[in-house]
Amino acid sequence: MTKRTFLHDNHVKLGAKMVDFAGWEMPVQYTSIIEEHKTVREAVGLFDVSHMGEVIYKGKDVLKFLNKVLPQRIEKLTDGKAVYCQLPNKQGGLIDDLIVYKLEENKYLIVHNASRIDEDVNWLSLNIGDLDVEIINESHNYSMIAVQGPKACEFMNAMGVQELPKFFSIAKGQLFGTELWISRTGYTGEDGVELVIKNKFVSKIWDKLLEEGKKMSYPVKPIGLGARDTLRLEAALHLYGNDLDETTTPIEAGLSWSVPKDKDEDYNGKSVIMDQIKNGVSKKLIGLKMIDRGIPRHGYEVFYNGEKIGTVTSGGISPTSGNNIAMAYIKNLDNLTVGSTIQVLIREKYYNAEIVKRPFVEKRNKTNI
Repeated sequence: MTKRTFLHDNHVKLGAKMVDFAGWEMPVQYTSIIEEHKTVREAVGLFDVSHMGEVIYKGKDVLKFLNKVLPQRIEKLTDGKAVYCQLPNKQGGLIDDLIVYKLEENKYLIVHNASRIDEDVNWLSLNIGDLDVEIINESHNYSMIAVQGPKACEFMNAMGVQELPKFFSIAKGQLFGTELWISRTGYTGEDGVELVIKNKFVSKIWDKLLEEGKKMSYPVKPIGLGARDTLRLEAALHLYGNDLDETTTPIEAGLSWSVPKDKDEDYNGKSVIMDQIKNGVSKKLIGLKMIDRGIPRHGYEVFYNGEKIGTVTSGGISPTSGNNIAMAYIKNLDNLTVGSTIQVLIREKYYNAEIVKRPFVEKRNKTNI
């Protein structure tokens, strides 16, 4: 049975087109994907991201536990701070990618991808061993609203939230008289926040945000999964199941910037990951901009000199630039660098594409670090 968020009826009343996403009935668009994309790039968009998982990890050994299962140095987090993490298996492949928030001493909140909640919790439970750690899955008790765009923080200030956390931080707050958590993260490349709200309050807050948004000098609109995908693709943000999976390491995925080289603790897959940092990888994730007029899609094959060298993982039209763009894994060949021309096979015809730097648009989500 397809699951529904506590905002399902709100979306239907707004005329959203609903689709199945990771087992959840979610809005893919309300008006048009292009219009909704433009709203987030220029003003404020509201996303229902309640399908994401919110899980509490606590206990006197929780720091030791998290350092055992994650490549990142969790001991560096102070109260209220967050870090982007990967959850590797024993071969270094990624079970998921996560955001870890330190709420207080010996207590952390981890946000999991919707399609991976059960797999993640099961894997992490298997890794506890004799450690004093408790896992509390709060995913069905809380909802999440993402408020994203260059005017997002100005809008939140106008809604009475004067003190917003800095980038990649979380804090308790109040909105319309309701207590909630406010985190300064997102999945669009724009500035903004994500509101973690008890289920019984989320419908009221969603409606109130849209109602108050009509009074602003800039648009504040609901945004569906379609624009969420084009926004994150332009920002070259990974989508689990497309750009990340259990056969791909963080180094192959271009995430070496997030993996500490000096972490002493052992963790699952560390030997593989450290070897790749030292000696390189056989495949790598690249950005592509189409030269010929063709749209690269997930699963399309990539060629060079008539030889298949890889596969597109995410692709489509960039509403901001008008270019057709993609991310793809290809063989790590020395002569293929930024500026090189390769081909994408689209409907049995080869289309030229240029390897380009990622992200495809400038990220603007680090305005208050």
